[in-house]
Amino acid sequence: MYCPKCGAAIAAGTVFCPICGGTLQAAAAPVQQAQPVQPSYGAVPTPAYPAWDYATWATRAIGYIVDLLLVGVGMCVLYFVIGSMLASMLHLVGGHDAAGGLCCLMILLFPIATLGVGFFNSVYLVALRGFSIGQGIVKIKVVDGNGNLLTQGTAFVRLLVRVALSFVPFLPLLDLLWPLWDVRRQTLHDKAVNCYVINNPSGV
Repeated sequence: MYCPKCGAAIAAGTVFCPICGGTLQAAAAPVQQAQPVQPSYGAVPTPAYPAWDYATWATRAIGYIVDLLLVGVGMCVLYFVIGSMLASMLHLVGGHDAAGGLCCLMILLFPIATLGVGFFNSVYLVALRGFSIGQGIVKIKVVDGNGNLLTQGTAFVRLLVRVALSFVPFLPLLDLLWPLWDVRRQTLHDKAVNCYVINNPSGV
């Protein structure tokens, strides 16, 4: 190997020429060592929520009021129709004594009629098409965490939770108002089965 400046013969691998002092090869750039990644402790991951168009509280409230009125009317009709039929049958069979016992039977019939109408509106229809009568009017829909319709079992549990909350003072109001500050606008009975109420402009 020869020095490109003075032409002196030098050993291979020499960095500087011993004769003229010229630089024969560039010094190797120092290798940058990778810095170890410092683990982060105490960091709270940001939860990923479904990116859906959640129904507003006002829309849900209107749908709830419509459902309440429709269920109330349906319950009253069913209550009096069944009650009248039973009263006629008992009067024919047992006279005044049997008809007098109808009062106790009507007390039991009231929650049965309410549950029957509520089951049709809040379980059967929600599982079949995704919305009750009132929810269909305001164009909102109930879906699970994957965006699918609820099963009848899930919709029934959701209804039972709402009914159970009604037996505790102030919980029905808290359940109704919960979507006002909830990031996913869920009620407590929504959270119980991990379902969501979203806008459904197509009505399908």
